[in-house]
Amino acid sequence: MQKGTYQPKKRQRKKVHGFRARMKTLSGKRVLKNRRNKGREELTR
Repeated sequence: MQKGTYQPKKRQRKKVHGFRARMKTLSGKRVLKNRRNKGREELTR
């Protein structure tokens, strides 16, 4: 049988979508800014 699409890895997720990863780039900072303005409870995962 075939595996499901999503095979979660905590470290990989943090590296790509984590707060530090977002802060590294200008576009990432914009993402955080927009999420703050929208009032997101969770900025990053």
